[in-house]
Order: sequence, then structure tokens, then C-alpha cells
Amino acid sequence: MKTYQGSCHCGAVKYEVEGDFTEGMKCNCSHCSRKGFLLAFVPEAQFKLLSGEDNLTTYQFNKKHIDHRFCKTCGVQSFARGHDGNGNYMVSINLNCLENFDTDLVKVTNFNGRDY
Repeated sequence: MKTYQGSCHCGAVKYEVEGDFTEGMKCNCSHCSRKGFLLAFVPEAQFKLLSGEDNLTTYQFNKKHIDHRFCKTCGVQSFARGHDGNGNYMVSINLNCLENFDTDLVKVTNFNGRDY
């Protein structure tokens, strides 16, 4: 696994994440499609928030299973926290927010979140 640096647009929120991000998910739900996310998921242990906890706010909708965390300054949501169907805590990474990461090399899978 490789360690990547990620951040919001203004740099107030910074994190490290470990993963082999060869695949990403594009969701068509009302939230993800409006924001243009390309998502990958990692266990909580592979994510480390480096700075900006005090600059984050949370948005929840629908079933309220996911804490969509975004920067209060620039509004960018670079990650979210939640759990999978088995109760394992996960972090959803917006691959567009990783530094020096080429999203054109990622195999994209479409997810029908609109009807989920």
C-alpha cells in the first residue's frame, strides 16, 4: 500500500491515507452527483487526520449513516466517515482531493445510490 496526502482546497484540512487506489466509485445519488465525487473506501485504521479537525463541520442526510465532513472555510468535502453493512468503521476518500494522484488511471465503477 502507498501513503497519500489529501486536503481540502484551502489546505486547512489535511490527512494521510494508505491504500492501493486502482478503483473508484461514482455514485449518482443527489449528494455525490452534485459534488462530482470519485470515491474509494478504507478502514478507519488507514486514515489519519493531520490538521483541521476544528475547521470541519458535518452534514448528514437520508439514513444518516455517513458523516460527510467538509471544510468550513472552502466547503470542500475531501472525506467522510461511516460504517459498512457489518458495522466496520470506514472512511470514504474523495480521490479528487489526493495530491499527485492521477484519477484518469482509476477504474471507475458506477453505483446507483439514487435508488439505494
